[in-house]
Amino acid sequence: MKQSEIKELSTADLSEKFETLQKSYTDLKMAHAITPLENPLQLRSLRRTVARVATELTKRELQ
Repeated sequence: MKQSEIKELSTADLSEKFETLQKSYTDLKMAHAITPLENPLQLRSLRRTVARVATELTKRELQ
């Protein structure tokens, strides 16, 4: 998910998206601990997407 797509979402959508992304990241991380993923770079991209959404939420709270 690109930064421009994240900026277009409403705050409620962002918080909902944040929770679902965070849960899927945790699930993927646990699955990788048990058996290695076919594409471990998924973890990196998902982690960065979670960080982008969290940054946008924080930015909106401070304004």
